[in-house]
Amino acid sequence: MASNPASVGGRTSVRVVVIGDPGTGKSSLIVSVATETFPENVPHVMPPTRLPADYYPDRVPVTIIDTSSSPENKTKLISECQMADAIVLTYACDRPSTLDRLSTYWLPELRRLEIKVPVIVVGCKLDLRDEQQMSLEQVMSPIMQQFREIETCIECSALRQIQVPEVFYYAEKAVLHPTAPLFDQETQSLKPRCVRALKRIFILCDHDRDGALSDAELNEFQVKCFNSPLQPSEIVGVKKVVQEKMPEGVNEHGLTLTGFLFLHALFIEKGRLETTWTVLRKFGYDNDIKLRDDLLPLTFKRAPDQSVELTNEAVEFLKGIFFVFDIDKDGALRPAELDDLFSTAPESPWSEAPYKDAAEKNVLGGLSLEGFLSEWALMTLLDPAGSLANLIYIGYPGDAASAFHITRKRRLDRKRQQSQRNVIQCFVFGPKNAGKSALLNALVGRTFPEKYTPTTSERFAANIVELPGGIKKTLVMREVPEDDVKMVLSNKESLAPCDIAVFVHDSSDENSWRKAKDLLVQVASHGENTGFEVPCLIVSAKDDLDPYPLAIQDLTRVSQEMGIETPIPISIKLRDLNNVFHRIVTAAQHPHLSIPETEAGRNRKHYRRLVNRSLMFVSVGAAVAVVGLAAYRVYAARKNTSN
Repeated sequence: MASNPASVGGRTSVRVVVIGDPGTGKSSLIVSVATETFPENVPHVMPPTRLPADYYPDRVPVTIIDTSSSPENKTKLISECQMADAIVLTYACDRPSTLDRLSTYWLPELRRLEIKVPVIVVGCKLDLRDEQQMSLEQVMSPIMQQFREIETCIECSALRQIQVPEVFYYAEKAVLHPTAPLFDQETQSLKPRCVRALKRIFILCDHDRDGALSDAELNEFQVKCFNSPLQPSEIVGVKKVVQEKMPEGVNEHGLTLTGFLFLHALFIEKGRLETTWTVLRKFGYDNDIKLRDDLLPLTFKRAPDQSVELTNEAVEFLKGIFFVFDIDKDGALRPAELDDLFSTAPESPWSEAPYKDAAEKNVLGGLSLEGFLSEWALMTLLDPAGSLANLIYIGYPGDAASAFHITRKRRLDRKRQQSQRNVIQCFVFGPKNAGKSALLNALVGRTFPEKYTPTTSERFAANIVELPGGIKKTLVMREVPEDDVKMVLSNKESLAPCDIAVFVHDSSDENSWRKAKDLLVQVASHGENTGFEVPCLIVSAKDDLDPYPLAIQDLTRVSQEMGIETPIPISIKLRDLNNVFHRIVTAAQHPHLSIPETEAGRNRKHYRRLVNRSLMFVSVGAAVAVVGLAAYRVYAARKNTSN
């Protein structure tokens, strides 16, 4: 698998900064690589030196920056290091004290300055080296163990032109083909993200899905990545190398995934990182081993009150993937099966909030098909670009246009008195200890907890709700903690993505109801002021407890005054949910029926009606005057004619 890179990660130049103690040969090294001669007289600090694009095989020009280590020039040295793509750190082979300074001053100083670029340690003046000194490997091994940022070490002689070009070749190579994203030096193994990317590439190249790359598939892979076929003898040689070191790397069908990964680990160990990087870049990966931005639309253009949903084509693909990875055919993806499904993505996208524990799972932690599709619906709603990336990582064959569609504007839904969305987003408001979290838990089938734990940050729950007639909608509930309401409503467009808002209160606590009512008025007012009005429902939780006095009258009066449905009583503890999720989805589908009206909103509407009526009277009066004037002119004209 010879490397002939056609891509170098989008870089057009490499900036290498040379640092080290005075007199270690920095400037002589730079002059020597640029002119291929040893300078008799060298300036104290060289001006920036540029090696042309054709100097090294990757055809990327290198700019070399010389520095002074004198105290008065420290600010400039720091500035140059901060702009560097790589650092060449020099010591003099004939002065052991300069070698000691690497670990006592220079390397710790780079760490203190948070310079996170590869470091090439260079022993200059090799021609003056004492033959009795320890070898480079013996000297540098403990230092490299302590400072993992050191990419490689090399000794050179500018006087005798020994390994001078190699110094900057290694520096360029460390930038264009970095080790850190691919290989863990400590464990001497491929890093997880690299393994995931190579596994995806292997699967994409395994056209017959037999778990091995045949000779034909290997050859096709070689041509795609390196623009040249493998000879039959070369294929035999590759397999032989793998089989000798790792018997399970080859089977009767060809090179297995284990063998494919072993080969890349072998390339890296032998310093041929450009081979693995060429493969990754040919398949669209960037230096972070994620798909390049140009392969993913970073933004889905839409109005604030539009959202993104999966198409039927994408949903059918996901259903197929679900059953492929449900190895034990129990109708659920256990954590190990889910990890396997996402093993070709940089990481599992649902291991952290807001997706972790957002869908229904069985007692073994398995995700049902409905839970699986709900997680995808949630990710598509919150992060469409991330959803698309993960679809591609797990093998979706279509493009973005076939996987997603943009919904109609919510304002238009209200005007047409019907929503056609498949995913309903419900904001859940309410005071502390009202039962908001319990409502979200009920949506995903979790048992009622006896101990109250306050929610300190927003959380999500998603599940599929089946309506009469077999219609299925995904309900996404977003819990808004009481302390976050002010911050949420400070954004003019905060209610734009909301299909319906639910206000939960403890039906046994009058103070809880008062707070819920205040929140309802705040949200309704915000909608009236911004134009993003949302249908609202009141949920009277803890119906198993005795209601506070006058509760029914208060609730009925407020719902009538604001023009919304009477509160829905539920007891999650007794599992009496009163079809609350069906009612939420139904109200969201007919948004015009449940939009609350505040007193201020009513006054504004009344004022607008008066203004419109006045304008109508003015218009009618003006029209009458115009008609009258026209009639008079006709009459006058006729009178003049008769005379």
